[in-house]
Amino acid sequence: MSTWRSATLAAAAAAVLALTATGCGQDKGSGYAGSGSGNDQPVGNASTAQPGDNAYGSSGGYGQAGGAESAAKQAGQLTVSDSKELGKIVTDSAGFTLYRFDKDTASPPKATCEGDCAKAWPAVPADGVTAAAGTDASKLGSVTRADGTKQLTIGGWPMYRYAKDTSPGDLNGQNVGGTWHASAPDGKKASAQAQAPAAPATVMPGLSVRKDAKLGDVIVDARGMTVYRFKKDSAWPMKSACTGACLQKWPAVAPVDKNDTQGIALKGFVTFNRPDGVKQQSITCWPVYTFSGDTKPGDTNGQGVGGTWYAVSPQGKLVGAPK
Repeated sequence: MSTWRSATLAAAAAAVLALTATGCGQDKGSGYAGSGSGNDQPVGNASTAQPGDNAYGSSGGYGQAGGAESAAKQAGQLTVSDSKELGKIVTDSAGFTLYRFDKDTASPPKATCEGDCAKAWPAVPADGVTAAAGTDASKLGSVTRADGTKQLTIGGWPMYRYAKDTSPGDLNGQNVGGTWHASAPDGKKASAQAQAPAAPATVMPGLSVRKDAKLGDVIVDARGMTVYRFKKDSAWPMKSACTGACLQKWPAVAPVDKNDTQGIALKGFVTFNRPDGVKQQSITCWPVYTFSGDTKPGDTNGQGVGGTWYAVSPQGKLVGAPK
């Protein structure tokens, strides 16, 4: 019986391996990158406040009773949500609102919410955070708290969650004590008036091709930002060597529908499920990224960084990399 079971499991594993290899084989044109670790070192339904709330609010943990465990919960993939009253606000991967405190400072960054205050307003850890799609990743940073832990900052402002937010989308912390405010994507106080609609922009595909004066044809995302590959990644097995702090500097390109592309290779155009839970787009089975140092469409500041980062051609090849 054990022999039959072992043979069955081995056959199933071989079938899965064969199917995966068909979808994401090695990119022969660029060579086998192998694995490794990145060497980059970057930073890394509105409801009103309840009567009687003071500047701290209540005790307990956001989304549950008791705050000790949730206080250290990583934010993961940040998102931007629309609030009728406040405009665009930043939430964590679970949909909980991030707040800023007027008594903190952004320049230099300083967190002043300690002790009982920190029980009601758990600090958001700086580790394991990915910028929301369409936002400036360079706005993310960290500040060292009095206890030595690193707290996430956006635009220099330390970020917190609120103990009375028990469900995704809650905004119970808004204007508590007149000093706590939901954070806008740039770290400023969320305000619908401050985020008046801009003139309609040209709608671009999720991924398309731009002709660069120096590099030639390169792939760009829906914002017109240059897309890059990392030489330390591998296509088979599909693996990203850019993790942790590296991912803050080189945000993973979010999944894009094949029908939302223009002029790029669709062979090996699959979603990569990263070990950190972030879903990442790949081109010819190579994970792709943008660069936080590119601040406007057309920038190619990531080209050649460390001899390992290069723009991507429409065929998924490294542009300008030494042969």
